[in-house]
Amino acid sequence: MMRVMSAELLKIRKKMVWFLVVLGPLGVIGLQAVNFGLRYDYLTKQYADDLWGGLIGNVAMLMVPTLFMGLAILASMTAGIEHQTNAWKQTLALPISRAQVFAGKFLLSVLLLFCSSTLLVAGTIGLGAALGFDPGTVPYAKLLELIYYPYLAIMPFIALQVWMSVMMHNQAIPLTVGIVGTVFSMFSTRFEDWMPYKWPYLINAADNPLYSVAAGVATGIVVLAAGTLNFVRKDVK
Repeated sequence: MMRVMSAELLKIRKKMVWFLVVLGPLGVIGLQAVNFGLRYDYLTKQYADDLWGGLIGNVAMLMVPTLFMGLAILASMTAGIEHQTNAWKQTLALPISRAQVFAGKFLLSVLLLFCSSTLLVAGTIGLGAALGFDPGTVPYAKLLELIYYPYLAIMPFIALQVWMSVMMHNQAIPLTVGIVGTVFSMFSTRFEDWMPYKWPYLINAADNPLYSVAAGVATGIVVLAAGTLNFVRKDVK
C-alpha cells in the first residue's frame, strides 16, 4: 500500500488539490475571524465563562458542512485524474490489485481531510490568540474532540464519494450528490440518531459523541467494503 499511496501523492503533486486542502480550514477560520471581529464585545460577553469553548464551538459548527463539501471535491479531483487522461486501463494494468487501487483513492482522501482538520486545529489556536484569548488555557481535549470526531464520523461519506467518483466518468453526478448532501446535513440535527448526516455533528440522545463516531466508522467500513467489491467486479473504462 505504501507504493500505491506514493503513486497517488505523486499524481496530485502539481494539481490544485493541496490548495483546496488549505483553502477549507482557511475559509472556516477566516469566517470566524470576521464573526468575532464584528461582534467581539457581544461574543466575548456571551462566552465570558469559556472564551475558548465559544470559539471552538463556532468553528466546529462551520467545519462540518465544509467537511461535506471538501470531501466531495477532493474525491472527485483525485479520481478525475484517471478519468481526464483515460488512464484507468493503464492504472489497472499495474502489478497491484484493484482493491489496492480503490483503497489508495480512499486513503488519499482520508489523508487530505486529516491534513485539513489538523490545519483547522492550528488555525483555531492562532485565531484565539489573535483575539486576545489566553494561549495557556486552550482546552486541547475539547478542541481535538470537536475537530477530529466529526472527521471520523464522516467516514461513510468519504467512502461513498470516492466510490461514486471512481465509478462515474461524469463527475457532475458525485459533485451534485455532495452539494445536496452538504445542504441536507445542515438540517440533519432535527432527525433521528440513525441518520448518517447527523453523526458528524456529534449530537445524539445519549449525549455521547463517541456513539456518533462509532456509527460513522463502522458504517464507513461497510461502505468502503461495498465500494471495493463493486470496483473489483465492474469493468472500468
